[in-house]
Amino acid sequence: MTAALELTDVRKKFGQTEIIRGVNLSIGKGERHALIGPNGAGKSTTFNLISGRFAPTSGSVRLNGQEIGGLQPFAINRMGLSRSFQITNIFHRLSVFENLRCAVLWSLGYKYSFWHRLSALRDARERGEEVLELIGMQHRRDSQAGLLTYAEQRALEIGITIAGGADVILLDEPTAGMSRSESDHAVELIRKVTAGKTLVMVEHDMSVVFGLADRISVLVYGEVIATDTPQAIRNNRKVKEAYLGTTLDEAETEGAH
Repeated sequence: MTAALELTDVRKKFGQTEIIRGVNLSIGKGERHALIGPNGAGKSTTFNLISGRFAPTSGSVRLNGQEIGGLQPFAINRMGLSRSFQITNIFHRLSVFENLRCAVLWSLGYKYSFWHRLSALRDARERGEEVLELIGMQHRRDSQAGLLTYAEQRALEIGITIAGGADVILLDEPTAGMSRSESDHAVELIRKVTAGKTLVMVEHDMSVVFGLADRISVLVYGEVIATDTPQAIRNNRKVKEAYLGTTLDEAETEGAH
């Protein structure tokens, strides 16, 4: 079966400094995959290489069997991959519903059109309402996005990320800055909205990682040192050493506080 996402000997240099050093990664369709590692390991750079923000110096990045390495982010998005960012990326002055409606337009065939009235686009309205219900924010439908709580803004961004119908979803630290109860709610939301899709996430909270991921890859100094099930990763000696003496059990406990 063709992998949903496949990286083969991917390398990235900035000047003479090699940040990503031959990453090999294969993520199956419908899999929930977490990318973890110490600070500076290259996780965000890897995400940027997958989503098109950076072009690889060498190597191959394939989405559903098609080469996407070096393509523009909008082109990759139109091929079925969508991502969120560490810093919440929403239209603060628009309402929650308007944010979601904007996110569905391209997937419904409304490109650069200046003669369609948004209020008259029934399919965009219906799809926006579907996503609104999916993320459980009907009560905030007409609220200005910039006035939402931080956790609500993150939930809205997840809604925007999945609104276009992408099959492969990249979430960059989706629970960063949340309380434990907010994080637990976010995990349930992510599980719900990515059902049947391929999920790849970067996340520092080990309780979130072990609660969501089918498999985990550990990135250290730009190289994947292990890819396995959560339990196998928890017991992997190299992984424990990469966390400088802090076991993953301890990291998971710290994330629960």
